[in-house]
Amino acid sequence: MRKLSELRIGQKGVIHSFEKDEIFIKLMEMGCVPGEEVKVIQVAPLGDPISISIAGYNLSLRLSEANSIFLEEAK
Repeated sequence: MRKLSELRIGQKGVIHSFEKDEIFIKLMEMGCVPGEEVKVIQVAPLGDPISISIAGYNLSLRLSEANSIFLEEAK
């Protein structure tokens, strides 16, 4: 299992779970739910934030938020 923050541009994964953190409810409200495929679209020049494609739209996340999302390999 990997964290979303470890993916590079163009890499994909499927959300498996979240760290027990207060942010996971906010992430789920934004479409980051288990079973959803994510793809890294862009990374800011200094590495934070990142832009991901999820549920048909693009979402920007801070690395600290992406670090709390665990992924399985996309099939």
